Amino acid sequence: MKEVSTKGRITRRSAVLVSAGILAGVNTAKAAQDSGKKAGSAKPDAALMTGRIALEEHFAPPDIAEPYAQRFSPGTWRQITQGLEDMGTGRIAEMDRGGVELCVLSLTAPGIQAIANISQAIAVAQRANDYLAEHIAKHPNRLKGFAALPMQDPQVAIREMTRCVKELGFCGALVNGFSQVGEADSAVYYDLPQYRSFWATAQQLDVPVYLHPREPLATRQQIYEGHPWFAASAWGFGVETSTHALRLMGSGLFDEYPKLNVILGHLGEGLPFNIWRVDHRISKAQLGIRTKLPMAQYLRENFYVTTSGNFRTQTLVDAMMEVGADRILYSVDYPYEDMGEATEWFDNAAISESDRLKIARSNAQKLFRL
Repeated sequence: MKEVSTKGRITRRSAVLVSAGILAGVNTAKAAQDSGKKAGSAKPDAALMTGRIALEEHFAPPDIAEPYAQRFSPGTWRQITQGLEDMGTGRIAEMDRGGVELCVLSLTAPGIQAIANISQAIAVAQRANDYLAEHIAKHPNRLKGFAALPMQDPQVAIREMTRCVKELGFCGALVNGFSQVGEADSAVYYDLPQYRSFWATAQQLDVPVYLHPREPLATRQQIYEGHPWFAASAWGFGVETSTHALRLMGSGLFDEYPKLNVILGHLGEGLPFNIWRVDHRISKAQLGIRTKLPMAQYLRENFYVTTSGNFRTQTLVDAMMEVGADRILYSVDYPYEDMGEATEWFDNAAISESDRLKIARSNAQKLFRL
């Protein structure tokens, strides 16, 4: 693996992941569980998990359209579609290839958030959640879920999140950025007052909400004109989501609900790198933001970030320095990203073995009480 020297240079050292338990895989996990049972351990089986936990991994029922096909070559899109729709042996095989013991699945972007018709959004969300629950029941030791929510109606979103957590056993919820409400050319963000009761319920249920990206509406992409490749995951996703996260912070949300947890993917959508300057310029400009704490403190205390689709050690180290290793979670972003590529990077990232174990699984075990 790589290691950062005292001069900040990257060097190589031999891997010790097998002995550390990260590459133990599912078979070793089962052996550890069996061993724990024979030894009469008081710990529950889940506490003996030795493989990775990944939580930005996507699915799509065959009858729910996904609009990003134009962003990929036909061959790549066929492969992605197969990955989104496979909820069985193919997905489990990919998890095994990546050393992932447990995946928390979520409806692919933009999902429910792009359905402007409110009644339709409600119906599709419920159907998607029931579909996911059916497949989790077939592989309960390998799959868990995040609820898809019709944020177009905050009160219904509250009821659906509660149902999914209490009745279906989901780990929380994932929302794909802003919601289009009533008309296609609308973008509603969740710092607005009508969503306060939703966030109160998330804190009461003690589950995180994953704020996943989506690209800006076509009518709001003037800055990307002539450069459409920047509007989506290459750049626009991160800009859209980090700004949404800052809106939540700046609205006083976390002053009202200090135990609330929000998850950001892609190593924080650029916020760990930029958060100092955000606070610095706010303090200089005297903008009158009425929050009790600096934005950086909310990032450290109310947010988790995942490694999804951002397999860069320098970026990981920066995120660790800003939010701490206890607030970083392993993820791949499958099937948009490759399980093998994520594994190769993470196994060789220049971080300590104790931090690698935290990020690989123990942070998620604590967050989701697995």
